[in-house]
Amino acid sequence: MSHVSPAGLFAHDSTAPPASNRVLPLFSLAGKTAIVSGATAGIGYAVAQGFAEAGANVAIWYNSKKEQAEAAAAEIEKDFGVKCKAYQVNVASFPAVSSAVNDHVLPEFNSRLDIFVANSGIAWEDGPMLDGAAEDRIRRYKQIVDTNLDGTFFCARVAGEIFRRQKQEGLEGFTYGSFIATASMSGSIVNIPQLQTAYNASKAGVIHLVKSLAVEWVGFARANTVSPGYIVTEISKFCDEGTKRAWRDKIPMGREGMPNELKGAYLYLASDAASYTTGIDLVVDGGYCAP
Repeated sequence: MSHVSPAGLFAHDSTAPPASNRVLPLFSLAGKTAIVSGATAGIGYAVAQGFAEAGANVAIWYNSKKEQAEAAAAEIEKDFGVKCKAYQVNVASFPAVSSAVNDHVLPEFNSRLDIFVANSGIAWEDGPMLDGAAEDRIRRYKQIVDTNLDGTFFCARVAGEIFRRQKQEGLEGFTYGSFIATASMSGSIVNIPQLQTAYNASKAGVIHLVKSLAVEWVGFARANTVSPGYIVTEISKFCDEGTKRAWRDKIPMGREGMPNELKGAYLYLASDAASYTTGIDLVVDGGYCAP
């Protein structure tokens, strides 16, 4: 059921605020289930840690590093006393995403889903789009879009169906689903000195995709993006130290961020503390976009 009329008017009182007026309980994820894709290391792993610390059971998805992912899941279980399991999922395949959620995660995690973080992403490492053979540039462009944008759409499609069903059926303890996609400040600005048109375009698409879902999903889920700036992760290892010095020249805080510094942003958006927050792009960039 749509909450917007053909005339473009929204239904009144289609959502409800939390019952509690205390702030700390709103950040609790106890009893909730979260999926975090791209969670073997870096931002995804930090987010999975943060959710587990807040009490959530977490399914972490990986693409190729099985041993590392399984070790990460075991460490989260040991450190925080929650259920955590790793699954190999190709997010660029809708059947793979749907099967992973419906055939594996739901049956193994109390048949519920409260939070989905679409964090999988790959970088453009090939420089200007006009350099090199057109066939190679087109192939790489499609790889970027397949993972970064299409993968986010596929994850949203599967998660959104579950969120809507759980709300309609009145699942115990379910308030609203939370869909969070990792975008990038590159979706709003053009990075220099490295040139990465395809990556920037994919992340701009993610931001607007999720803003649009926020409107579509009113009543059963919230949808937001987090746009990190330069964070110390594997995705930026291809850049040399000279490039990274140029980044720091443009960051008011004078350094790259650490993955752990993003935990609070994701936890806020995942939790009931963000009950009136949907359709935003939360930029965490050390002030890069401010000047």
